[in-house]
Amino acid sequence: MFDDVIRGVRARLGGSRGKAAAEQLNASIIGALQTENGGGFSQYEMRHPAFQNAIDSLPGWTSSFPPDAGVSAGNIPLFADGRIIAALEAYGTIEGKRVLEIGPLEGMHTYMLSAHGAQSIDAIEANKLCFLRCLVTKEILKLDRASFHLGDAQAWLSDQEASYDFALASGVLYHMPDPGEFLRLLSLRAKSVFIWTHFFDEAAMPKSDVRYRPFSGNVEVRNIAGMDVRYHERGYQLANTNASFCGGMKDRHYWLQRDEILALLSHLGYSEITVLDEEPHHRGGPCFSVFARQVSSP
Repeated sequence: MFDDVIRGVRARLGGSRGKAAAEQLNASIIGALQTENGGGFSQYEMRHPAFQNAIDSLPGWTSSFPPDAGVSAGNIPLFADGRIIAALEAYGTIEGKRVLEIGPLEGMHTYMLSAHGAQSIDAIEANKLCFLRCLVTKEILKLDRASFHLGDAQAWLSDQEASYDFALASGVLYHMPDPGEFLRLLSLRAKSVFIWTHFFDEAAMPKSDVRYRPFSGNVEVRNIAGMDVRYHERGYQLANTNASFCGGMKDRHYWLQRDEILALLSHLGYSEITVLDEEPHHRGGPCFSVFARQVSSP
């Protein structure tokens, strides 16, 4: 932003006069920023080394930490999330299992997976700030069996040949620019999946409902592995400008319909499908929890 202002000054005044004025303005801006930031040393932590310093260095925390961690972050206790407890009960023991987590947010669900004995956890996070928070969580909670990876989960699923016993995708599907393709790729890598997601339901969320406002009204039909699926277009309405934003990678994303999510999971080879919980009146939009397992023929 400041570069544009400086170039404008130089262009308007022209010649040596413009160059001198631009240089003076640039020096003034740098001086002001250094004064505001403590003389240019704000990148340093002056307090005694502590985990809390690392938390404070990253804005926008959502989750709190377990009480015995002795630190303060967000307000939601995701380290004891009932949805994940239900998912693990549905799957059975994950002790010694390979686990994939899509969208770890701040690593609190990763903490739960680790506490239940997963052999290894690959956690894929696209949001840079969330990824850094995950690294802080890993250090504080000693998540030695978890590896956090920064980047696009769909690219990971496309490029990696690894297979997983269990995949966790909580709060992810409804942020995807191509949710059906995401499920298709996931089905090639994970024998069992847990999904918590919002879904589109015009009966539960009519056009008069405030929750409907982010939807454009555009509906696309895409073919996923031979099955037609309806995509309901939605935008973030500038929510992504907030430091605590933890949505998708693109403003234009799509919600699927409830029954089509279940049908697609079945179409992709998940023969055991259980709806664990459902909230049509959730303030963010209708949502449910689904556990699905591929069962091999005897």
